[in-house]
Amino acid sequence: MSTWTRYTTAGDYGQRRPTAEVELGPGDVAGLDRKLLGDVDGMRVLDLGCGAGHSAVALASQGARVVAIDPDESQVTLTRESAERAEVHVEVHHADLADLAFLHADIFDAVIAVHSLAAVSDIGRVFRQTHRLLKADRPIVLTLPHPAALMVTPDNPKTISSNYADSQPLGAGAYLTYRHGIGHVFTQLNRSNYRIDTLIEPASNGAFPASAIFRARKIGT
Repeated sequence: MSTWTRYTTAGDYGQRRPTAEVELGPGDVAGLDRKLLGDVDGMRVLDLGCGAGHSAVALASQGARVVAIDPDESQVTLTRESAERAEVHVEVHHADLADLAFLHADIFDAVIAVHSLAAVSDIGRVFRQTHRLLKADRPIVLTLPHPAALMVTPDNPKTISSNYADSQPLGAGAYLTYRHGIGHVFTQLNRSNYRIDTLIEPASNGAFPASAIFRARKIGT
């Protein structure tokens, strides 16, 4: 099994995540959604890799017009069911996270990706797609498993089991995790014409931060 469980879909905790706020990953993340996204009322937001729909429902409950996408059909079903239970509207699509040609350009006020891009090998391709979809100067907020946390054994967080620079993916299926280093993410965002304005490494119970949270704004039109 991978040393990282895909936060959006896998494991019991994936079903217990809150829907009152966009929880941007494990660790000390309370209130970060408000800090990084602001007031989403009336905004059109793309939830990229919606998992079971926790973030999508939270955003819709705050007045956002949400489009949610996931490559796993079972997760798409869970998102629809979550939205129905919460009595909010979420437009849900079953699609690859890097194949977004069916969406119109320049229509979103924000994009979020909560750990979902850990399952994508070519994140630059995703960034180029979301750049097309975002309005000018609007943000993408993404969370990835912190590359330092991927070095340790889950059952013993003090045991280093791999090198920080190791590029080999971990696990398979719902547990597949690509190691996206901090520098790599910065490079791919810059090349895709984004300006990074925030990097947060929230405290966790382990030896390293569990997550790396980025906010970057679209440059140009």
